[in-house]
Order: sequence, then structure tokens, then C-alpha cells
Amino acid sequence: MTPGEWTESAARALAAVDRETGSAGPLALLWALVDQESRASEILASGGLDAASLASQLPRPSTNADTSTPGLAVVLQEATRMAGLAGRVGEVGTEHLLWGLAQVDESIGRVMAEHDLRPESLAPVIEAATGIETTPLETDEKLDPIPAPDATIDTLRVMDASANRAREGLRVVEDIVRFVLDDAHLTGLVKQLRHDLGTALKPLDAGRFLAARDTTTDVGTSVTTDQEHQRDSLRDVLDANLGRVQESLRTLEELAKLQTDSSVASTAPASALFERTRYGLYTLHKALAATVEARRRLDGRVLYLLAGESSCQGGIGPTIRAAADGGVGVVQLRDKSLPDAALLELAHRVRRWTREAGVLFVMNDRPDLALLADADGVHVGQEELDVRSVRRIVGPRRLVGVSTHSLQQAKQAVLDGADYLGVGPVFHSQTKSFDNFAGLETIRAVAEEITLPWYAIGGIDGNNLAEVIAAGANRVAVGAAVCLAADPKTAARDLHQSLITAE
Repeated sequence: MTPGEWTESAARALAAVDRETGSAGPLALLWALVDQESRASEILASGGLDAASLASQLPRPSTNADTSTPGLAVVLQEATRMAGLAGRVGEVGTEHLLWGLAQVDESIGRVMAEHDLRPESLAPVIEAATGIETTPLETDEKLDPIPAPDATIDTLRVMDASANRAREGLRVVEDIVRFVLDDAHLTGLVKQLRHDLGTALKPLDAGRFLAARDTTTDVGTSVTTDQEHQRDSLRDVLDANLGRVQESLRTLEELAKLQTDSSVASTAPASALFERTRYGLYTLHKALAATVEARRRLDGRVLYLLAGESSCQGGIGPTIRAAADGGVGVVQLRDKSLPDAALLELAHRVRRWTREAGVLFVMNDRPDLALLADADGVHVGQEELDVRSVRRIVGPRRLVGVSTHSLQQAKQAVLDGADYLGVGPVFHSQTKSFDNFAGLETIRAVAEEITLPWYAIGGIDGNNLAEVIAAGANRVAVGAAVCLAADPKTAARDLHQSLITAE
């Protein structure tokens, strides 16, 4: 149980298991979740499983009971896997622990199922917490899902074709992410989805798909459209194949509900596994689209300037114009000293200067002012609004940047849909104080994993830029190195030239 992998509530529950029972069993963990004010306890209560009702069915283990079982390790493994599919990196919550318990422990799973808390119904609740809407539409129509006996081969043919499309589409996506984007983080996520797809297919297939295959009589092989043979961009290829996989997973999910073979052993219904994989693919699709589009929009903009009225010794207007002439491609307005009205008035002027210079304008921390000033984007820190909330304010087209201080934060920001990252602080800064430093080690780690555009930040200047480049950064954000320079244009030009030469 490594610290940092769990939310605060999950960590308290796991600590309570060790403290109260002296061991770590699934039942002890369940009771620890019940005792916490957490999302897991809310989910249990929604099914009528509070402490009183649970005590009669799954009594609390005694302090002296030996509840140590290898099952808890499997619970934690399932919880971690579910968190990853829901778009959470490095952080497992109490709801994911509850999912793991329902999956792994037969007694707990049975009691939860009696209260309509089956794994397949828990998954949408958990995934909805990350911004993915999973609630099914209500309908008054009742459909009989049981096929006629002579339809079995036809059903297997459909599942075989859908499985092939899903596998092929994921392979195309993985090849692009691996060999074109060179993105280790997203490649790992695609590989995990391919593994999950294989896990879901294995109990359903067992050689039956191939036996039912009949390509020679498939009427669809001769039905094509012109659009199928043309792609205008790499983004089109990704979208087409991700869409193909999503549609195939939906077909597999629905037809898997027809499988009633009781001899098939599975920790969860195959339909639920397909559903989870499909939602995981939605998150991946968003991250891939953001990466491809951001790389296009920020292409060549390797030098990023943080400027404010009080931080530019030659005046913010002359500094921005000179820095743009020297190669700065993005300007962020950052000034904590001004009241809102004055900051907005300054933002309008920065918008005019950056537009005339042909550089992008980003507002620090304030999506509301970014919208009012018609900025190209907004940048937020770990303590400010999350990406989803910012998007609701500024819309889908404006850039959203996120400050990150570790590899895990960077990975999460990619999945959240950030357009670019700030990674640091690398060194001590003249314009901002920090309690902790990411340092060059974090720069190296992010460079190895992530290709969404990111800027190393924090105390970078001409004296240490070579170290930052050697660590793997090809974009940097600076403040004092340009704003406090006697000649901002020359300072920017020298930094920009070093970055371009290093590429």
C-alpha cells in the first residue's frame, strides 16, 4: 500500500484495516469503507446497506479474528485497474475499492447484488464521477433478449466481425501513438485496452467465433463508400479507427448479454467488461485528439513568456513587442497585484499587442477574464479550477494549460484534456517562490512519457537552459530572463535560437 496511490478517504480506510484487525481482509476493508464518510459509503447507503443492515448479513470481524487473506491483494489490483479505466492516474478512491470488493469477494458481492449494487451497475456510477455520463436512457419498452436456437451461429458471426474490427482498430491506433506520436504514456493506455478487450473476449470465444466465420457469404464485404478510401489527416485516421472500435465494443456489449453459458467462468459479466473498455476508450480518444490538435496549434512556439505590469522593468507593452520580435510564441499575462478591473483593462491591451505580433495570448488563472479579453487560452495551477470546469467557461476551442509538478500530475492532466502543460519548477525563480522543486529529474521523466506540448518552467535563463534541454525539454517558459533583461528582444532571441538549434 504505497502512500500517494490512494485518495485521502481510501488511505484512511486501508489504514483502519491494519490498525483495527491487525491484518488485511476484504471484510475488514468493507467495514472500514462503511465507517468512512466517503463515496463508497454513499454508494452502499444508496442500496440500503448502512452499518445496521450490513451487520446482520456480514458481521464486523472481531479484533482477534484472522482475516488475513490473499484476496485483498486482488481487491487492490482490481481497484487500481478500474481507476485507470475511469481516467484516474495514480489515485484510487473508496469507490474503486468497493468495486474491487464486489468483484473479488463472493460473500460481499452476493450481499451487494441483493441490494442492486452489482459490478455492472457500479461501473457507470464510478465513471460518471470523472465526467463521463453513463446513465442509460429510460424506456417503457421491454425486449426479450433470448435468441431463437437457430440464431446462435448468426450471433457468433456478428461478434466475430465486431471483435476483429475492434482488434484491428486498436492496433492502428497503437501503431500511430507508438511510432508517430512516440508517446509512451498513451501507448501504455492503448495496450491496456487491448488487454482488457482480450480478457472480455476470451470466455465468449473459445474457438467458436472462428468456427462460425463465413466471410465468403458476408454481403458487407462488397458494400463500400468513397469516404472509406480517403483520409485527409492523421487525426482523421485516429478518429475513424477509434470510432470503429467504440462501435464494435457496443455491438459486443449488447450481444454478450445473450450469452447464458453457465460453464463460462468470469469475475464479471462480459457485457460489463466491454462497457468499461468502451468508456476507457472515450477518455483515451479525448486525450489523443487533444495531443494531436495541440501539437498542431503550438508547432514552432517553443518559447513562452510570463509577463506582468510589475514584472517587466521596461514596461509590459514594449517588453511583449520586443520578446515577440525575438521569437516568443506565447505570452501569458500574470499579475497578482492588480484588481480585477485594472487586470481586465490590461488584458485587452495585451490582446491587442499579441495579435499585432502574431503570438498567442494566455490568461493566468482567470478563465472569466480570458473570455472577456478574447484570449487564446487560460493557464491554471493544481490549486485552481480543474480542466473540466475551465472548459465549461471558455469553451472547447481556447487552449487550457495546466501547471504540473510530477509525472503523475502530468499524466492526469493529459487524460483530463489539457492542451499543454507547464512542468516545474526546475530551478529557483526571481519572480515566484516555491516550497518544492520538480527539478531536472521530473523534466527527464515527462520527456520520456508525454508528447502533449509542455513547457519546462521555473528559474530558466541563458545560464541553465542547456541543462534543461539536455534533460529532454524542447520548450521553456521564462519570466525574469526576458522581462528583467536590458534588451528583451536579444534575450528572447538567444533563448529561442538555443531551443531551435537543439531540435
